[in-house]
Amino acid sequence: MADTTATPPRVELTPQAAELVRRLHAEHGPLMFHQSGGCCDGSAPMCYPDGEFRTGGSDVLLAELAVDGVEQPVTFWMSRSQYEVWSHTRLIVDVVPGRGSGFSLEAPEGVRFLTRSRVVDA
Repeated sequence: MADTTATPPRVELTPQAAELVRRLHAEHGPLMFHQSGGCCDGSAPMCYPDGEFRTGGSDVLLAELAVDGVEQPVTFWMSRSQYEVWSHTRLIVDVVPGRGSGFSLEAPEGVRFLTRSRVVDA
């Protein structure tokens, strides 16, 4: 019988996002996400080679995402100020057509990561 009391994950990937993560991992190695909450593309999750974006006390580690076909967990960080606003939500990382930031690894692919959210029970 399934455990219906299990807490839903704070962050999850859609199947399309997981596939893109697998492709990016094959090309770039271990990965991480950071969502800063800045203007424009800063409010989208940015994908970097693991450790390339320096996190610190102003960031919160929300998840270590397990992705089939990727050996290491993919960490998902968020700026503390944005986390305070989104702390009551579950984040769903998706992929949509269009060009995101030039700093995120998916930019040359013609797609960009996008965060969708769902309110979770308190």
